[in-house]
Amino acid sequence: MLRIAVPNKGTLSKPAIEMLREAGYRQRTDDRDLACLDTDNDIEFFYLRPRDIATYVGSGDLDLGITGQDLLVDGGTPVEQLLELGFAGATFRFAAPQGTVADLGSLDGKRIATAYPGLVERYLEERDIKARVVELDGAVENAVRLGVADLIADVVATGATLRQAGLVPIGDPIMVSEAALIHRTGDDPAQPQVAQLLRRLQGVLVARRYVMLAYDCRADRLDEAVALTPGIESPTVSPLHREGWVAVQAMVQRAGMHRIMDELYDIGARAILVTDIHACRL
Repeated sequence: MLRIAVPNKGTLSKPAIEMLREAGYRQRTDDRDLACLDTDNDIEFFYLRPRDIATYVGSGDLDLGITGQDLLVDGGTPVEQLLELGFAGATFRFAAPQGTVADLGSLDGKRIATAYPGLVERYLEERDIKARVVELDGAVENAVRLGVADLIADVVATGATLRQAGLVPIGDPIMVSEAALIHRTGDDPAQPQVAQLLRRLQGVLVARRYVMLAYDCRADRLDEAVALTPGIESPTVSPLHREGWVAVQAMVQRAGMHRIMDELYDIGARAILVTDIHACRL
């Protein structure tokens, strides 16, 4: 039986559970449940603190896990990323009161408060910066005001929390992160259950990025239409009862579908329809 760790709370939890459900796996129905057995797929899911997931996977107690890339780097455990999952995006940055830290080149001797000491220490070591890391367990924005640190390193979304604390971002991001599926370093990702899980999750990612576009067009404009909708392999083309017309069906990226529909209409295509893709295997 495959044993998989899933975040039990925070920004990672709900989208991780939704994605697994879309991939055909049973998930808990009560947020207080600590585990969920999916007998149909021979998998047991364990709901853990996101920060602890890499530890359990790295020790081999669990086979796979879903966690943030920032937590993966911060933990320093022997785990590897199998697949980026496209949700829970975050940017990790330094921040300080306006005018107190000119740039990242002036961090030597500074005190940096963070809840991600491993990630920050690795960043400083790679750049030979001699700063002191002050580890906190969260709410680091007040560390400068309280005199604990000269600047902070933390996840930044909109920047509103930083502004409330009188802080501004310094330099380029330390890291850009999102959710990822991980396994222990050296484990074989080709084992059947793991490979099936990867295919299913990849199918969800594709289904979210693409839609199915169907339309009718004149046969003498087909080459132009196909150039707009090449599909994954090739579009499906079928003759219509109306002579000189064909029906075309192809997957197109959701982000560009309205532009493509407009361009198809301009070359004479009609009955242009878009439908969602709920699951796929490519």
